[in-house]
Amino acid sequence: MAHPKKTPFTQDVVDLIHRPGEMRERVVDVVAPDGWGNAVIGVREGEPVQIDVRLEALHDGILVSAEVSTVARGECVRCLIDVELPLEVEIREVFAYSRDEAFDYDVQGTQVDLEPLVRDAVVLALPFQPVCQDDCTGLCPQ
Repeated sequence: MAHPKKTPFTQDVVDLIHRPGEMRERVVDVVAPDGWGNAVIGVREGEPVQIDVRLEALHDGILVSAEVSTVARGECVRCLIDVELPLEVEIREVFAYSRDEAFDYDVQGTQVDLEPLVRDAVVLALPFQPVCQDDCTGLCPQ
């Protein structure tokens, strides 16, 4: 099987494959490779992303448990001032050894690519309508 393109999000798991009970913990410091989000709010390209990850070998794959920390930037939908929102996202997902419809992600050769998993979790954690503060009254009509 061909190895995927190696990125800062790619984690080598050769020492875990088919060794149930083995576990590794790592801190992965990367930057967002492109914008994650929408026109109102998102994690901008180049924004630091810290991933505290635990990789655990199972019989059918690698369990990835992670805490992701980054900052989303955008504008308040009420008053249009800039907002900065610290994001903390928890992830638990199995990367299967073989392609299976029951799993969304799979081990590619001897690696797992955390980028799609992290991106998806971060985008889902973004507020639909960000505000600068809960009681923002919006733009003054005068």
